[in-house]
Amino acid sequence: MKILCIGDVVGRPGREAVERLTGMLRQEHGIECVVVNAENAAGGSGLTPRIARDLFAAGTDVITLGDHAWKQRDVFEAFDEFSTLIRPANYSSEAPGRGACLAELEGGLRVGVVNLVGRIFMEPSESPFRAVDVAVTELSRKTQIIVVDMHAEATSEKVAMGRYLDGRVSVVFGTHTHVPTADETILPGGTAYITDVGMTGPHDSVLGREVKPVLKKLTTGVPARFDVATGDVRLSAVVVTVDERTGHATAITRLQVPLEPEADR
Repeated sequence: MKILCIGDVVGRPGREAVERLTGMLRQEHGIECVVVNAENAAGGSGLTPRIARDLFAAGTDVITLGDHAWKQRDVFEAFDEFSTLIRPANYSSEAPGRGACLAELEGGLRVGVVNLVGRIFMEPSESPFRAVDVAVTELSRKTQIIVVDMHAEATSEKVAMGRYLDGRVSVVFGTHTHVPTADETILPGGTAYITDVGMTGPHDSVLGREVKPVLKKLTTGVPARFDVATGDVRLSAVVVTVDERTGHATAITRLQVPLEPEADR
């Protein structure tokens, strides 16, 4: 089977990319499962129930989040509405939502997905390694195909998670930094890995935000409003081929697909 993992959807431009391109990518690559990190989908920070509905309607099977999971107050309603919307599993067990899910796909296929957040240069959280052990143990009773979104700042922490899970899960893909890395690989145990899939949103920007206010803040230290940019919108993702019998990955391909302006279509 083929799984599409889409990185960090940023604001309205990123949402439009998912909504307009996911169907085409499903058909072109024979995709059977789509996992989308949408923690920046609502105005560049967080997720709302309405946006979650739109992303699922566009062909998303699982939505993952990250360190901005709680930025929108009504996100808590979305956890009740969607069983395949997840937040980092290593957040407190007292926090709303769930950290892993099982997606039931057409043809009887089942894919487990786990969301984690890093601890290096991030807000305090519980150990992602301990949390993923619990989640993978539970999911492996129901499916051999497991995908992990490691939402983290430090490349070393992401690489370590890939190595830690090698042979136990099908895919470990990194999110959060909004910059795609060129290290996609199949690890020795059969796990597909990439440190960061990159950003789905406006690339004529600083990580999805308008350039001028970011430069003002960095050069003067004066606070500025960081609005979501609009230019050069691209969808960043990886396509992973997984052997359904073993759960091992056999191929991983990086994608960066431009979103053509409506007038040019």
